[in-house]
Amino acid sequence: MSLLVANFRHRHAAHCESGVASSMLSHHGAKLSEAMAFGLSAAMAFAYLPFIKFAGFPLIAFRMPPKAILKGMVKPFKMRFHFETFREPARGMARLDEMLAQGRIVGIQTSAFWLPYFPADMRFHFNAHNLIVFGKEGDDYLISDPVVEDPQRCDAENLSKARFATGLMAPKGLLYYPEEIGQKQVTAAAVLRAIRKTVRGMLGPVPIIGVRGMRMLARRVGKLDPADKLSLNYVGHIVRMQEEIGTGGAGFRFLYAAFLQEAADITGRPELKALAERLTEIGDGWREFALKAVRMIKGREAFDPTRLAAMLNTQAAHEADFFRTLKKAIA
Repeated sequence: MSLLVANFRHRHAAHCESGVASSMLSHHGAKLSEAMAFGLSAAMAFAYLPFIKFAGFPLIAFRMPPKAILKGMVKPFKMRFHFETFREPARGMARLDEMLAQGRIVGIQTSAFWLPYFPADMRFHFNAHNLIVFGKEGDDYLISDPVVEDPQRCDAENLSKARFATGLMAPKGLLYYPEEIGQKQVTAAAVLRAIRKTVRGMLGPVPIIGVRGMRMLARRVGKLDPADKLSLNYVGHIVRMQEEIGTGGAGFRFLYAAFLQEAADITGRPELKALAERLTEIGDGWREFALKAVRMIKGREAFDPTRLAAMLNTQAAHEADFFRTLKKAIA
């Protein structure tokens, strides 16, 4: 069996879900950059969730939860997304074939661990990796994975394992596609509404969310015992959540900065471009934190939790000032 969706173009992106949203909507005539998809869905965030464990450590998120970007496309584009999960892998794979036979590109949620085109040393059990299936040749599915430069292939057995992996954020065979797109242009009103939502989240009163969540994480890091190996593992986990899971802290700041540059043109507010430059500098600060932490983990510098906590507090202060200024810019 050979199935191929005509006229689909693979797009390389920084992050899987924003990349899928951009590719999927652009394929259906709503031309959309990855940065605009990320910003328009108000996906940039921060959360320190000590009551949810990821690899034995608190979940630290630099973006909204999985599917938030996809669902964030609904209102701006007046669209209906079809989401479908399955109890049985065989039924889930058969349904994917049905959609391909209808000429649809299909978004799916997977575990990165079971995707054979990832190098072995880059595979880990992360169940919220999104990609697009745009065809099938024999037993191989044709994959547009936004974080990979070129289209890939994945055999049915491994793709089934990836779609039906168990554990935190288990995908349950999730597939999705747009049923209707009523608005194909990005409006200034939609952009401003999305910015206001992001600002509310980052400056909100919840102690574990936004800037306050950063400060709570800083307090936790400052209390780590420098002599305890588990403390090194804790800091390593922060770096992994920041820079390896998805696009990470710095990468999301760079992506949102690119969104603000586009937003400046759409809304006629040139001050947003200056703010984009400030956010890029904040992203550089997150990278500096990660570099300092890694040097300590590898023993190239003395492990100093107090220093790392200070760097986190500095980032929190910069982001608090940035989002207060952004709030004034769109008032």
